[in-house]
Amino acid sequence: MSPQRGAPDDGDELMSPHSFVELMALEQLEGISISHPDTADPERIERFRSLATPYPPGQGTRAFGGHVYAQSAYAASKTVRPGFVVHDMAGTFVLGGRLDTPYVYTVRHVRDGFMYSTRAVDARQEGKVCFSCICSFKRDERQRLFDHQPTSAQERFDSILSAKRPEAQEISPSIDVDWWIDLVQKGDVAEIEFPGLDVRKVDMQDYNHAEDIKQHPERYRQLTQYRLKGSPDEDPTATVEQIREREEAGVYDNLYACAHMYSSDKNSLLLIPRALGIKNWTEMGSLTLTVILHRHAEAMRMIDWASVGEEDELPMKWFVQEGWTPQAAENRSVHESHLWSPDGILLGTSLQDSMLRLRKLAKTPKL
Repeated sequence: MSPQRGAPDDGDELMSPHSFVELMALEQLEGISISHPDTADPERIERFRSLATPYPPGQGTRAFGGHVYAQSAYAASKTVRPGFVVHDMAGTFVLGGRLDTPYVYTVRHVRDGFMYSTRAVDARQEGKVCFSCICSFKRDERQRLFDHQPTSAQERFDSILSAKRPEAQEISPSIDVDWWIDLVQKGDVAEIEFPGLDVRKVDMQDYNHAEDIKQHPERYRQLTQYRLKGSPDEDPTATVEQIREREEAGVYDNLYACAHMYSSDKNSLLLIPRALGIKNWTEMGSLTLTVILHRHAEAMRMIDWASVGEEDELPMKWFVQEGWTPQAAENRSVHESHLWSPDGILLGTSLQDSMLRLRKLAKTPKL
């Protein structure tokens, strides 16, 4: 899937991939240069088109929002100099993503500095903007003069996480609501495999059913464990030695960053009505999502080299997302999360503003 220039906006039928690197695959289109009378340098806009079909939660007709979020960052990463890795992205969801047409990403060069680079990305489908974001990249400053973070989820929830291996936890449902889970268990619907990442929902029922948690919804917690699917290399013939050398050189760091972003949105908002004890809601959707990656390099890398054997597939590390909701009001609600590396390093933080509308129950007539 080598990039091609000069291709039209409307591509062929989208593929349905398994691995994350295939899911993020892009085709480069012809770029644009815009001259401004007040500056000598023309404005550079680079363009890319998606090649993979996004995941449809619950066999629905809309694309998983984490796809366009992560792929916007991935498209932007194709326009920065080597050594620059995404550390912060704030995006706004404008329209629901469609499954039958590719995303076309326009990446505008806002700034290229010595330590930071900034990109503005618009994702379009059939010419209409459906997602827009500002994405910031930075170089490794190679300084570790201070280090502070809260106590890790692995330490605070050790008894829960150690009770089962991640592989033994239930696969995170397509839609984490009771009615969907019941339909799946009855065999009335079949789950579609979540592409790109293996995501597992940790059983938190005993913790969240405590009376203290019910009285304080902001203390409700959902832990999710996730790992990469497939090799991170675009070359399917790359050897294990080549992949290790490239990972140590940081070649895959932006892909890994996008994988963490992608996972952070999986069933994130559906935590909120569970925490609040709400069942009669009618609409929910992402408005804005910000992800800050605090740590780069080894903390975010996803191959478990200590477990490499003779198997065909590379073993991957299990990361932990700790999600909660701090506030809800005025038909909106907030989801926050921490992303933890396997050894308890706070890798990232997400903050999501969402729409939440409740079903208006019929009034009981007076007797």
